[in-house]
Amino acid sequence: MKALVCKQPGTFEYITIPTPALKKDHAIIKIKRIGICGTDLHAFVGTQPYFTYPRILGHELAGELIAIDHAPGFSKGEIVTIVPYFNCGTCIACLHGKPNCCVSMNVCGVHVDGGMVEYLSVPSISLVHSEGLSLDALAMVEPLAIGAHGVRRAQVGEGEFVLVIGAGPIGLGTMEFARLAGGKVITLDINEQRLNYCREKLKMEHTVNASSTDVLSALREITSGDMPTVVIDATGSLKAINSAFQYLAHGGRYVLIGLQKGDITFNHPEFHKREATLMSSRNATRQDFELVIKSIKEGKINPEAYITHRVDFVDVTDTFSQWLNPESGVIKAMVEFNS
Repeated sequence: MKALVCKQPGTFEYITIPTPALKKDHAIIKIKRIGICGTDLHAFVGTQPYFTYPRILGHELAGELIAIDHAPGFSKGEIVTIVPYFNCGTCIACLHGKPNCCVSMNVCGVHVDGGMVEYLSVPSISLVHSEGLSLDALAMVEPLAIGAHGVRRAQVGEGEFVLVIGAGPIGLGTMEFARLAGGKVITLDINEQRLNYCREKLKMEHTVNASSTDVLSALREITSGDMPTVVIDATGSLKAINSAFQYLAHGGRYVLIGLQKGDITFNHPEFHKREATLMSSRNATRQDFELVIKSIKEGKINPEAYITHRVDFVDVTDTFSQWLNPESGVIKAMVEFNS
């Protein structure tokens, strides 16, 4: 079968590898859709932590279940996605209900080869029913679950001002679930195209362009001087992460969904006097996947509206690097398997 491997930063190559055979407690999926996420882009340019090369990318997927072993409730031929964070089930995190940060985590497409293949073998326990969602919507469940998990970590309450930094796909999902939780969302980005998308498509009331606005003054005006009680970073930019400590209200919570390789630095007295809380938010749980699917089915979120670019699997190498350019206007690129 054909696979697309990232051999080293900046280099993709189509290769032929054996079609997977069915293993105990595993399932085989014929891939139909793969969403391109920030993890894939960072891996391509060489800035993704926890990463080694060569690697087959891709974990936002939808496909047809063609073979199964020990997957009660699932049937060959049905459309599925997966929870792509393959956990051990026995470490301290797993035993305490946090499989998303398993000590021995293997994320599909990061630590182990992912879905840029015609057929993918996955642990049966990772399977998720489509619940009638379209292929496109189903492939969007995972990135939306990342945002939903971050909002759950923040414990967003009714009427709170929630500053979401970064209007990429993860940030957009974070905004939507923060609003569903009752938050008053403020969007911060440096890309005016994406801010326009937030205003026009998501109907976000408050948007701030960090490249052309005094952010502190804008936030004080929006919050009547209080500042946001929740700040969530969805950029993975060290500059953005470090800058955002100053945007936090006294008693507030700062959640890092975005990830990068450097060290965070902040002023301890400023952080201390706020009695602020700093949290990371890693991956998502099945609970978050279920919330996302329910929200889509109820019409509260339209994930297909995020998809701005499409490409056939056989043409990814000709197109991928273009998505690194903000001027491309890409929000979510979707790879289609048409064979």
